[in-house]
Amino acid sequence: MYYNGYCGLKLSALGFGAMRLPVRNGNDAEIDEAEALRLVDEAYKAGINYFDTAWGYHAGNSEIVMGKALERYPRDSFFLSTKFPGYDVSNFGKAEEIFEKQLEKCRTEYFDFYFLHNVTELNIGKYLDDDRYHTFSYLMEQKRKGRIRHLGFSCHGSLETMEKFLEKYGDSMEFGMIQLNYLDYEFQNARGKIEILRSRNIPVWVMEPLRGGLLARLPEDRMKELESLRPGVRPAEWAFRFLQSIPGVTMILSGMSEMSQMMENIRVFDRREPLEEKEIETLKRIAKGMVSGKIVPCTSCKYCLSHCPKGLDIPSFMSHYNETSFTGGGFISAMYIMSLPEDKRPSACIGCGSCEKVCPQSIRISEKIGELDTMTAGTVKAMSGGKRGP
Repeated sequence: MYYNGYCGLKLSALGFGAMRLPVRNGNDAEIDEAEALRLVDEAYKAGINYFDTAWGYHAGNSEIVMGKALERYPRDSFFLSTKFPGYDVSNFGKAEEIFEKQLEKCRTEYFDFYFLHNVTELNIGKYLDDDRYHTFSYLMEQKRKGRIRHLGFSCHGSLETMEKFLEKYGDSMEFGMIQLNYLDYEFQNARGKIEILRSRNIPVWVMEPLRGGLLARLPEDRMKELESLRPGVRPAEWAFRFLQSIPGVTMILSGMSEMSQMMENIRVFDRREPLEEKEIETLKRIAKGMVSGKIVPCTSCKYCLSHCPKGLDIPSFMSHYNETSFTGGGFISAMYIMSLPEDKRPSACIGCGSCEKVCPQSIRISEKIGELDTMTAGTVKAMSGGKRGP
C-alpha cells in the first residue's frame, strides 16, 4: 500500500468505503456483519488506514458495524470519517443530535475526518443559512474541541453550487470530495470541480472511482483498445490508474463488498503508477464513446432561455437529461428538480417549441424535457415522501 501525505499524516491512497458492505438476502439494511468484519480485517492488515462511513449508509447500520469492526484496533492506528446527512433536508437543525449519535454508533470519542455531505441544489440554501440551522458553526465548534480533527465537504451539485458553498466556507474546508472517474471527468465536469478545489488549495477526495462498478466491466471492443497499451490490465485498474494520474488527488474511496474486489484493489494500490498521456487520451475517447447516442449535444449556449415563455432553465434540464438518460435513474437529477419551485420544474414545460426554433444543435428540447420529467418522477415522489437519499 502506498501513502499520501496530508497535514503531517500518512493516509493510505486507497480508503475503505462502507457504503457497499456485504448484505444478507439482498437487503441493504441487513449487513453480513461477520463478512464485513473480515473485509475490514483484511484491509487493515494490508495497510489501509482510512475507513469511511456515513449516517445513511445501509439504512443507518454502516456506522454501527464499522464501530464494532474498528474498536478492536488501537484508535490511533486508523483514520475514521463520517458525514452530516445533508441529503435529507429535514436533518438541518439537528447537527448536534446527529453528531452525538454518530459518536455513539461508531464507538469513538472523535472523528478524524468529517464531511458536510452532499452539497447540492436541494440543500445549498440550508447549508448557507447558518444563522438558522447552525450546521457549520456547530461542526466548527466540535473541531475546536478536538472531536473533529479535519472538516471538509462532499458535492454532487453543479459548479455554481460548489462555488456558492466555497465562497462562504472555503477558508475552513480542509478537503473536498467529488464524483471523479474517467467517465465523469468531462461528463459531469469533474475537471471543473478539480480546478475550483485546486484554486483554493483544497485536496481532492474521490467518490465513485468506478462509477458504481460500471467501469469495472467494459465491453470487449473497449478492452481491446486498452489491451494494446497495457496487456493484461483489468478495467478497474485502468480506472484507478487514471485517478493516480491527477495531481491533488489525496484519497480514493472504494466500496468493496467482496474479498476478491478487496484483494484486487489492494494489489493495484501497492504502487502509484500514473498513466501516460496517450493512455489518458484513450480512456477519454472510450468515455466519450460510452455516452455517445445516449445524450443530447447541448452546449449551454443559452439562446433558448430568452425564448421560453415559462422562464425554465433549459440548459440545466438538458444536462440532467444526459445524466439521467445515461445512468438510467439515480438521485442527482431528482434532487436538482426538487430544489426548484413547481412552476420551474420540467413538468411546467408547455411544449410550445419556441426554444427549438433557436437551438443551434436542433435538439428536440420539448420532447427531452418531457422525458426528463418522466424519468425522474418516481424518484422525486419517493424522496419527497421522506425516503432515504444517497
